[in-house]
Amino acid sequence: MDVVFASNDNYARHLAVAMYSLMDHNQVAERIRIFILSVDISRENQEKLSAVVRRFTREIIFIPMGNLKEKFPYDIETGGFDISTMSRLFIGTMLPEDVERVLYLDCDTVVLGSLKKLWNLDLHGKIMGAVLEPTIYNSLKPALGLRENDPYFNAGVLLIDLKNWRKKHIEAHILSFYQKLGGQTFGCDQDLLNGTLKGKIRVLSPRYNFFTNYRYFRYNALAKHSPSYAVVPKKAFIQAKKHPLILHFAGDERPWKAGNLNHYRKAYEQYLSMTPWQGTKKEGDEKQKIYLFAYHMMDWITWFFPSIRWWISRKFGMKIVENRKKGLKT
Repeated sequence: MDVVFASNDNYARHLAVAMYSLMDHNQVAERIRIFILSVDISRENQEKLSAVVRRFTREIIFIPMGNLKEKFPYDIETGGFDISTMSRLFIGTMLPEDVERVLYLDCDTVVLGSLKKLWNLDLHGKIMGAVLEPTIYNSLKPALGLRENDPYFNAGVLLIDLKNWRKKHIEAHILSFYQKLGGQTFGCDQDLLNGTLKGKIRVLSPRYNFFTNYRYFRYNALAKHSPSYAVVPKKAFIQAKKHPLILHFAGDERPWKAGNLNHYRKAYEQYLSMTPWQGTKKEGDEKQKIYLFAYHMMDWITWFFPSIRWWISRKFGMKIVENRKKGLKT
C-alpha cells in the first residue's frame, strides 16, 4: 500500500497521529510505504515522524516540495488555507514512477480499521475515488463548471489511479483550469479537483472519510440539501456515523483545540499519546473555549433544525475564510 500525506511543520504532530493510526490498524498489510510531501518540515520533526514509522518497520520517504508558488506559472490565492494543501496536485510528478496507485490522506484524519478493501477497490476506469461532501454551498458550484445538483467531493481521502492520472495529464489540466479561474477558488485545491475531474470520480463509502460534524446531521437533511447524495444509501451513512473507518476532523471542532467537545476526540488523543508529541498542550485561550462551546451547541441545533445550520453556514462561511487569512499573516 502506497500512502501519501502533505504537511507543513505545524501539522507534523497531527501527521504523526494519522500515520500511527494507519499503521496500527493495517499491521497485516504486506507493505506500507509512506510518502510525505513536505513543505518545510524541520529536520527534528522529520526524525520524530521517522521514529513513529520505524516502530512498525515500515518505510517513510520525505519529498521536499520547495517553493510551491513557483510551481504555478501565475499568481495564486489559497483563500486562507496554508499553501501546503496544494502539494497533492503535484503527486503525479513528485512521486516515483513505480507508484501507480496511491491513497492520499489529510493530516487531520485518524484511521480506525483495515483499509485493505479500500486499497483494492476497482475504480471502474475513474481517475480517483472520493467521498461526497453534501454540505458544500451549492451556489459555488457553477464557477467550477458544476450544476447545483452535480456531486461535490471532499479531498481529505483520495484513492488515485496514478498511472491513469499521468496518462491523462491531469496535473496540466488542473493548472490550466486554475488559471482560467484567476488562480483563486473558495475551496482551494479541493475545488480544482472537483472542477477538473467532473465525471471521473468514483463515489466512496462515507466510512472512508467521515467528517466528524456529520454526526449531528440527519441523512434526510443532507439528501435534501444536496440531491446527489441520494447515491449514498441511508444505511451506509448510519454505519459510517457509528463505525467510521477513517475519521476526518474537518471544521472548527478539532481535538487539539482547547475547549473542543468533538464526540470522536478520544481517537485522536489515544494516538497522540503514542507519538513523540504525547502530552502536547491543547491550543487556544478562554475566548476560543467559549466559541467552541457555542459551536457545539450549533451541532446539536443541527440535529433538530438543520435549516438554522445552513443559515449560519452561509452567513459566516466567508468570515471564517477571512479569519484563516488573518491567522496566516500573523
